[in-house]
Amino acid sequence: MKVSAAGRLLEVDATRPAIMGIVNVGDDSVADPLRLWTLEDQMEAARAQLAAGATIIDIGAQSGRTDTGIMPAQREIELLTPLVGALAAEGAVVSVDTWRAEVAQAAVEVGAAIINDVSGLAEPELAAVAARSGAALVLMHTRAAPKTVSFPGYEDPVTDVARMLEALVEQARQAGVREEQIILDPGLDFAKTPQESVQVLRRLGELQRFGRPLLLAVSRKYFLGMLTGRGPVDRLAGTLAAVSFGVDAGAQIVRVHDVAETGDFLAVRAALQGKGPAEMVGDPEDHTLKWLPPKLGVA
Repeated sequence: MKVSAAGRLLEVDATRPAIMGIVNVGDDSVADPLRLWTLEDQMEAARAQLAAGATIIDIGAQSGRTDTGIMPAQREIELLTPLVGALAAEGAVVSVDTWRAEVAQAAVEVGAAIINDVSGLAEPELAAVAARSGAALVLMHTRAAPKTVSFPGYEDPVTDVARMLEALVEQARQAGVREEQIILDPGLDFAKTPQESVQVLRRLGELQRFGRPLLLAVSRKYFLGMLTGRGPVDRLAGTLAAVSFGVDAGAQIVRVHDVAETGDFLAVRAALQGKGPAEMVGDPEDHTLKWLPPKLGVA
């Protein structure tokens, strides 16, 4: 499947999904304790994710947590645009995590190639920004206003996800967004109880009917915490289990905090599912890949 992103053509494939790394530049992240106060630190973190196998870097300043207030738009722009511009200048594919059209416009002007809207087009003008700029647009299911607690309750959450995504796709098309710019996200944890998120993930494959790439944002999610009883930074194993299931169900892009670990997981998964010789990237002369170095003074 192909995604048109501000002049770039990204090819995504569920057999080896694209990794979207997460870099937070705000100070109230939902699940990331790392605080990157300087542009130098932010660039170092992003470059490390790219080196570890990320093909997209998703930059966010405004967190989705509902126990903090909404950041002023100008402050969000001030936090996002230096890193977006610097990474884009180095050739990286940059996504901006925002639900505000004003912020998205500022981001695409300095080089953002993807607008990752986590609001279900709460600001319809966001679609027009994508149409004018050619940036790819992530359309996500949620029945809650940004940074608002709301659990509407669904007779069938998967049916509701499909209906809303269908409506969002049509709304984006009416605004001038081309089909090849559209990416879909079922919105796990957004306006959904942990049980509802599990139900949606179990039936993720049903969303393949739209014929557009599915973005799987499961990294360190609350539903994983409820399943395991572990806090956000201790959910890597749960995240990888969800990634494995979601990719098997057809997700072509995975959004994660732990890029290197996810890359290793997907590489081994692809090798085991393949039929030809597996790709070996290790150096056969590197004995540290075989065993630990001997302890000094021990025969």
